[in-house]
Amino acid sequence: MGNLKFAVMGCGFWSKFQIAAWKELEGVELVALYNRTKAKAEKLAEEFDVPSVYDDAEEMLEKESLDFVDIITDVDTHAPFTELASRYVKNVICQKPMGPDLATAENMVKTTKDRDVNFYVHENFRWQSPLRQFKEILQSGEIGKVFKSRVTFCSGFPVFDNQPFLAELDQFILTDIGSHILDVCRFLFGEPIDLHCKIKTVNPKIKGEDVANVFMEMEDGSHCYAEMSYASILEKESFPQTLVLAEGSEGSIKLEHDFKIKITTRNGTREITAAPEMYDWADPDYALIHSSIVDCNRDILQDLQDKKESETTGDDNIKTIRLVYQCYDSAAKDEKLKF
Repeated sequence: MGNLKFAVMGCGFWSKFQIAAWKELEGVELVALYNRTKAKAEKLAEEFDVPSVYDDAEEMLEKESLDFVDIITDVDTHAPFTELASRYVKNVICQKPMGPDLATAENMVKTTKDRDVNFYVHENFRWQSPLRQFKEILQSGEIGKVFKSRVTFCSGFPVFDNQPFLAELDQFILTDIGSHILDVCRFLFGEPIDLHCKIKTVNPKIKGEDVANVFMEMEDGSHCYAEMSYASILEKESFPQTLVLAEGSEGSIKLEHDFKIKITTRNGTREITAAPEMYDWADPDYALIHSSIVDCNRDILQDLQDKKESETTGDDNIKTIRLVYQCYDSAAKDEKLKF
């Protein structure tokens, strides 16, 4: 099989990291860029030596011979660009969250399936090196059967300074970081059978919630607690890390700051470091996130090459999106929801 040819739709801040991550992989070739402001696409094309640039997405799809498109635009444009690309029978990857609401996301999955188009969501948190290593230890059986877990993303990082539009969202932390954290819960501990969610707005300058706490019972009977906050002033800032604790019948696993994983059994505690790979294009402060893009892209590419099934297909990610909106439903009703 020759190189799979693809185009990137959207040339904003995140696209340069996504493109740099694709460049780390063999068997794939970026041949075109689309952006509504052509000058931004031209600048990015020069940086990454991309031969073709467009400010009309449909013109690009008509003219270019593409195996897939990677949509790196605002969430409100994910659905129309997915529909457009699938009309031209191009396989589709889009950034998270999949869509601006549950109905739109479900329709995106249906549209691509009806047109026999492979559809993926770039859900990269589960591809972070500490979380992959955590799951390996979990699956080894060293701590026995898990009965309780906690997944934490609590930070005082000034996210609204860099992305002021987030302050205007009616629904914030669950749609933003919750789509990652609830996916991590599913990745590590399986599917929930019920949940109870509480949300709160601490920052008076924002519209949506900046705190969410979700308690779930999983299919295997274990209890999982997911906590998310952008209002937490803590002794040690963990951003952008996710911290995890799993307690089992024979011990526990704890993912702490600085990528430290501690495994405790009755024989004592051992510690390993699961640091991310450092790429020369990655921001050192965000290496954890940036390195996971490479692994997430590799997983999707291997599916497109018919080597294995990707973990982050639309069919899988829609389960996470449903959880996000079930959390809002639970919080509004202040009750436990059973599935």
